[in-house]
Amino acid sequence: MELLCRQPRRNALITWPEEVDRRLDVLVRAATAGGTPASRSQLLAALVAAADTDPSVLAELLRDYRRLPADALTTGNDRDDLPTIRNPGPPRTKDQRTPAP
Repeated sequence: MELLCRQPRRNALITWPEEVDRRLDVLVRAATAGGTPASRSQLLAALVAAADTDPSVLAELLRDYRRLPADALTTGNDRDDLPTIRNPGPPRTKDQRTPAP
């Protein structure tokens, strides 16, 4: 049986708020703490694969996201109880991030 996670890859450029990017790092750390180490791309792929395709569910999800206050993820992103993960490559700095359009 061929596995979806082993299929050919496609790069995706994603721009989003810095707090969302930090939340992705927290989710990767949480997966590792749960016994399943993952990369950022693996976690994003898993979330997309598991997402409901019902238009009304997706529309509500987007509406909820668009109504979040700027500081909505600030406290949730501060998780000293999770393991530290070293991402491959050079450390990302604020100067290396793409500004939002």
